[in-house]
Amino acid sequence: SLLHCITSIYVPWVEGNHDKFDILTNCSELLGMRSVSVDLNHDSSLLIDIPDALCERDKVKFTVHTKTTLSSFRKPDFSVPRQHEDFIWLHDTLVETEDYAGLIIPPSPPKPDFESPREKMHKLGEGEATMTKDEYTKMKQELEAEYLAVFKKTVQVHEVFLQRLSSHPILSKDRNFQIFLEYEQDLSVRRKNAKEMFGGFFKNMVKSADEVLISGIKEVDEFFEQEKTFLLDYYSKIKDSTAKAEKMTRSHKNIADDYILISSTLNSEHSAPTHDAFANICPHFVNILYPFALLQKVEGRVASDQELKLTELLRYYMRDIQAAKDLLYRRARALADYENSNKALDKARLKSKDIPQAEEHQKHCLQKFDKLSESGKRELTAFKARRVVAFRKNLIEMAELEIKHAKNNAALLQGCIDMLKSN
Repeated sequence: SLLHCITSIYVPWVEGNHDKFDILTNCSELLGMRSVSVDLNHDSSLLIDIPDALCERDKVKFTVHTKTTLSSFRKPDFSVPRQHEDFIWLHDTLVETEDYAGLIIPPSPPKPDFESPREKMHKLGEGEATMTKDEYTKMKQELEAEYLAVFKKTVQVHEVFLQRLSSHPILSKDRNFQIFLEYEQDLSVRRKNAKEMFGGFFKNMVKSADEVLISGIKEVDEFFEQEKTFLLDYYSKIKDSTAKAEKMTRSHKNIADDYILISSTLNSEHSAPTHDAFANICPHFVNILYPFALLQKVEGRVASDQELKLTELLRYYMRDIQAAKDLLYRRARALADYENSNKALDKARLKSKDIPQAEEHQKHCLQKFDKLSESGKRELTAFKARRVVAFRKNLIEMAELEIKHAKNNAALLQGCIDMLKSN
């Protein structure tokens, strides 16, 4: 199970201060498996991983480790500390680089969010007085495991972002990427101020308006027309599948919680003084307490595996599909600029004024459009291959884990039945 790689956790649990759920985790062994598969087959000239991370209340400090044989780096093996804002800075610089307009920029990792397990732990602390000691202990352990699962996913999506960049023949050579990997001190990236955030919001509004305007432009290449139709439909289906996968995972988590309650109830009934009517029944409770505890663990692992192997993969490809759609938007914008340059050239010739400038502008727009079309075809073709490999790999792994957990479940239930029959 993926949860077997969790080896250590420190949880300051101060009576009366249950909101202080600050988990400090050294996760060199915790990060042994990636939850997101993105087909990162490439040579070993630039290998990146995140072997260590430190989680505090308001931030995660990642240790980014690089091994390389490239002469552009000062050392062949080095590690640097990075925070989430540094990853966002790197992503934004790549998106804003005009030379990369024809590329699918790997989606930025989501912001770490540990509020849900913290809130649950806080509520658990408040309700401690109403629970049995055994029930409280089990619920606390489950919430700690949930926190660690969120932490592990957070580290892995950041790692996959870097590995996607390192496997790309162009983005891997980006100067800012090299600075991100090699600069030994904290990058101390400045967060966007209110004015810049508003500017980004305004830019998105302009982009939405542009999408409406350029949607009326007739596509000149059948390949991109088919890709546009496919991506719009595919995004809708992946979004729907993600919602269903999340619902399925929640159901398994709820079943695991129910097993905890059943086990705790049986334990309390077994420990409590019994009436004559229950005297013959209660001795059997102890025989099924242990199987129920094991069933809860199996069900929790089913939920964890489904989250890691399916739900997280779907979430990732929702972001990756959006990155591919952004590429199509930039190309459509270039096509619109080229068509407008043709109109401007016609007007210049009609008026016999500024013809050389109009011709130069038209030539520049055509070159940009051709360049985006050429690189766009390569990127979208690679996206398809990467997507197929990723889903095939994760679905096979998830099916194997489902079979394993189902066998464990059946064996536990059969053992419980046999134990009751023997008594």
